[in-house]
Amino acid sequence: MKNLFFTILAVLCFHLTLVAQEEEKDVDASKPTNLYTQVNANLESSFSKGQNLYGMRFNVRYAFNPDNLVLAEVPFMHNDRTNKFGVSDARLRYFSVVKRNISKKFIAIAPFTDITVPTGSFENGLGTSSWSIAVGNVFGFVLTPKLAIFPGISYVHVTKPSTNLIPDELKFSGNGIGLQFNASYSFSKRTFLFINPSPIFMNTNSTWKAVWWGEFNLNHVFVPNKFLANIFWGPNFTNEINVIRLGATFFL
Repeated sequence: MKNLFFTILAVLCFHLTLVAQEEEKDVDASKPTNLYTQVNANLESSFSKGQNLYGMRFNVRYAFNPDNLVLAEVPFMHNDRTNKFGVSDARLRYFSVVKRNISKKFIAIAPFTDITVPTGSFENGLGTSSWSIAVGNVFGFVLTPKLAIFPGISYVHVTKPSTNLIPDELKFSGNGIGLQFNASYSFSKRTFLFINPSPIFMNTNSTWKAVWWGEFNLNHVFVPNKFLANIFWGPNFTNEINVIRLGATFFL
């Protein structure tokens, strides 16, 4: 399955060379249900107790059409505790908008599948050694010309860790519910902010645990329809982890 992930990534990169030759589109990235082919690169730092991670996170998003998109993401990270560098856990996501403009305020219904692939080494502090899959739906609502919200809900499954560093009697799979309350506020046509509280409630070994985390993502379009930059902060309050990214997005 890991080889399949990288095969899909290679196919996406090939298609990007074809898409880049198509007619330019009017890009409005302030609404996550607007789907565009793009390439993203992010400098990333992740701070937690006992270890910190530094590196680059790349993702390719290929829109087959305005209503269907696949994302492939690969992080390359360095762990300062183990002094190891390599690929961290990768991600594959499919996103589809099945209904648009239901009413003036209700603008989208968008189911998704989100898979995390354990490509990173648990032993080197670069991965979880578990697969995770989330299947859910996002809804889009425009509240004002500047403010839109995109609440979502998903079923989440996490497999048992495969690493030998964890005893078998301590390995458990998990099932739960993920929520998101993404809000998009546009300061202007070029500057917008995403605020996304995203708690997850997991049942592991008959014990429920809540993980409280969120995202703050400030974006500015420097070249309309072509290029934007962003500053991202992702606090995980439960596990005391803070992720900071400086990113650039190129629309094709």
